[in-house]
Amino acid sequence: MSFHIRLQTKLEEKGYKIADLARAAKVSPVAAGKWFHGTSEPKAGALKDIAGFLGVSDTWLLTGRGDPNVFDNNVDLSKKIPIEGRPIPVISWVAAGSFSPTETIIKDAEVDEWLPPNKDCGPNGYGLIVTGISMSPKFEIGDRLYVNPDVQTFDLHTDDLVIVSSAGDTEATFKCLIIEGGNKYLKPLNPNWPDQIIKLTEDCRLVGKVVGLYRKI
Repeated sequence: MSFHIRLQTKLEEKGYKIADLARAAKVSPVAAGKWFHGTSEPKAGALKDIAGFLGVSDTWLLTGRGDPNVFDNNVDLSKKIPIEGRPIPVISWVAAGSFSPTETIIKDAEVDEWLPPNKDCGPNGYGLIVTGISMSPKFEIGDRLYVNPDVQTFDLHTDDLVIVSSAGDTEATFKCLIIEGGNKYLKPLNPNWPDQIIKLTEDCRLVGKVVGLYRKI
């Protein structure tokens, strides 16, 4: 069985067309058609793209030798992310909401859990645990949020994720920020949450910007 027959067979098995093949290999439909009909064969780079697209070994696809089944190679083991920096303390929502506007360093907050370092947290960053469903499905109950408390209000943009508290409250809330002209609003990501728009008033205070997510699996 030749290359183009193996190619045709796999495309048919998966319900793909020549146009799908062309998109996966980043070539024109004419070039993909030549591979399909056996008038030419792809170069090494395109062959790997095709094999990955079809979920088969490039060696098997080209020569017919070896096991056609391979892992889908959806991680790159050569690009490990080093974990450097200080561990991030996880605190309570009460502790986060009770900080004064100038107090960003955790002093007396009780810490029972630490998260892996995250440089985007800044020197005073901390973690919070998601406890409700107003930000689901993107954020689930039990997720850990990395918070940078040193971000200034004027550095925020629409769709930033923020932690905000109101004057007199000791707790804080986690929402998506919407900026329209001179007004700022909070919006939950859960489309079924009853309060879809919350206008920020002068007594509201930015506690921090959410800069990362840690999820236990």
